[in-house]
Amino acid sequence: MKGFLRAAACFAAVTAGSTIAYGQAADLGEEETQAKAKSTDTELQEIIVTATRRNARLQDVPLSVTAFTQDKLSDEGVVGYEGIAHLTPGVVVNRPTQNFNNFTARGIATNGYGANLQSTVAIYIDELPISANGNSTILDPNLYDVERVEFLRGPQGTLFGSGSLAGAMRIITKKPDLDEFEASALVDYGLTGSDSFRQRYNGMINVPLVNDELALRVVGFYRNEDGYLDNVGTGVHNSNSLEAWGGRAVLLWEPTDRLAVKLLASHEDSYPEDSSLTNPALGREKRNSERPDLFTGILTSYNATIDYQFDGAQFTSSTTYSDFDQQFFVDLANTFAFTIPFRLDAAAYDKIFVEEARLVSDNTSNWEWVVGGFYYYKRRDVDFAYRASDEFLDARGLTGLPNDTYTLFYNHTNIHEAAGFGELTYRFSDSFWVTGGLRYGSISVQTITEEGGYQSNYLTAALTGYSGPLAIAPVVAATGEKASASKFAWKGSVSYKPSDDITTYATVSTGFRSPIVNARAGLPSLNDPNDIIIPDGASSDKLINYEVGLKGTWFDGRFTANLAAYLIDWKNIQVQANRVSDSVQFATNIGAARSKGIEFELMMNPADGFTINLNGSFNDSKVTELTAEEAAFSGAVEGARLASPHFQGSALVKYAFDIGDDARGYVSTTVTHVGSFPGLFQYVAGQPGVEQPTYDYTDSFENVNAHIGYERDNWSLIAYAENLFDNHETTYVHPEAFLASRYGTLRPRTVGLRFSIEY
Repeated sequence: MKGFLRAAACFAAVTAGSTIAYGQAADLGEEETQAKAKSTDTELQEIIVTATRRNARLQDVPLSVTAFTQDKLSDEGVVGYEGIAHLTPGVVVNRPTQNFNNFTARGIATNGYGANLQSTVAIYIDELPISANGNSTILDPNLYDVERVEFLRGPQGTLFGSGSLAGAMRIITKKPDLDEFEASALVDYGLTGSDSFRQRYNGMINVPLVNDELALRVVGFYRNEDGYLDNVGTGVHNSNSLEAWGGRAVLLWEPTDRLAVKLLASHEDSYPEDSSLTNPALGREKRNSERPDLFTGILTSYNATIDYQFDGAQFTSSTTYSDFDQQFFVDLANTFAFTIPFRLDAAAYDKIFVEEARLVSDNTSNWEWVVGGFYYYKRRDVDFAYRASDEFLDARGLTGLPNDTYTLFYNHTNIHEAAGFGELTYRFSDSFWVTGGLRYGSISVQTITEEGGYQSNYLTAALTGYSGPLAIAPVVAATGEKASASKFAWKGSVSYKPSDDITTYATVSTGFRSPIVNARAGLPSLNDPNDIIIPDGASSDKLINYEVGLKGTWFDGRFTANLAAYLIDWKNIQVQANRVSDSVQFATNIGAARSKGIEFELMMNPADGFTINLNGSFNDSKVTELTAEEAAFSGAVEGARLASPHFQGSALVKYAFDIGDDARGYVSTTVTHVGSFPGLFQYVAGQPGVEQPTYDYTDSFENVNAHIGYERDNWSLIAYAENLFDNHETTYVHPEAFLASRYGTLRPRTVGLRFSIEY
């Protein structure tokens, strides 16, 4: 199989190479906001989105939204966050490794890690928010049999609440078809380098149980992907292998034309065997840790959604419960240059309950409205185990510990959010309307330290050469201060259509994040009693976005453009800081920043079968206000650049052609460019003017993917080359010194075959 893949993919790369040269000469591009070309290829198909909680043409939504259909995801081989980010203007994904991703949209990020901070982009699977704090695992969900993926740029506080400070990504799964039996499968075999084989299997079956009334849809997937990095510390070749599996079952019952009940159960289990961060000093595709770094996740979710059509409005109630178990196991030994073992095993267990009920008016009058309520509860239990090693403890004669764990403590955090929201639109005419939105919510966060743990002076003893019994002190149970906030989020927009094919809009919108409680608030340092005491936490930050945009279609649908310009003021910024003596992380607030930029999405169909797409963004974001105390505390300075590229974009050219009467082929090439940006603030927190030893920039990089496809009846075969030119530039810089391997890169050149079939 590997030999066959090499031969097939070499053919794909050679054939696609001629397309690449043509694409560069024509300055072509990729644009995902519109649907794929119709079979006639004479005009571009419209797409319906629900970004405003109602079905609406993408062209009429006064927001910057990029939408991906399942066909596009499958054609381009997009299976996760990285592919989405590469094809969405104004968005980058900070990806240290599998199951550890943070999106940055419109430059709103102080670094790509965001430890202890709520993400600035909310991620939803249907109605379930899965995004969390930056230094916790966020599952890479499987993107198969989805209705679409929507990426909303700019704050979405009125409809999506806290965490959508800079945007929201929604993964919307397909619901069962009540009338037709359906089945599909997608198999992907790829080869990275000479011996890293990956397998991806996806399947779906849809069965009407009672015609036009009851149906079941079942989706399953399995991924087994060899790694491509060698860990010189553990001695494991291709150490960052991945095994993931899961599925979902959806039951839809529509007993009447007015009532629909949908029940969903899903499960995903993702187990990367090591991190994908590298150390360039060791050579290409090398990393170093004394043991594997693990970022694993198991997500199980249950949802019940009820839709009822009243006269004049539709009522929706969505109830979701989920469990998310995760491992955050990290080797911290580089903190002390590997002179002593220093490891963290953090096991977290989330239980989440979400209820949203909303009433959406029918589009039968000049007034359109959405009104609803939202409730969110999350309990996160975390077991922190800081570990040495038995060998080191025995060799140094350090005694008194029950095992190699020198500090152990347990805590749990309760998060409550309740909100009411609404949007109101008045249409003066078919060509002019105004919209206002408001959300008022209360958020509370409280962390409770549980008894049963202990602390020791291991770090001091190990670093000073001490031998003998360690000082052990029990962790005293404590209830942390409850951080709470009541917040308004609002937006207003004016939309004008000078013609049926052109929409213009001006929008002002706000966003916020929930307050942050530091897990170890009030804790002094055992290594330096004069170091700072960990503060209670950080209050909510504030953001206001000013945006104007144009969406239009010209030349009988052969050319489509979505353009947006924005200016964002961001104040009371939540940031991550570090205590110098023991690297304990905590959250706090600093002054203000400003981000401004433009985004563009262009899609052209100059001739039958020929598609040209282009998207991109220009951004300038930097710190604008900062006190001397805030500068010293955070390591920032006025004028410091935020963690975002000045330019990011992608380009695609695709040519499709008939092969006989009943088959079709195509060739396509996608080129992605992401500019360089800093991975963190320049100076050491608490040491003004002292440059961070970890301060660095990502590389400016290009990624080229090429495809050759053959479609016949209900099946297709695609040969592909990902990262065709084997780009090895740095795409992520980890801000923390405790990791010896701190640089993220693209997966090396991968060639393969993708087969899909539908019934």
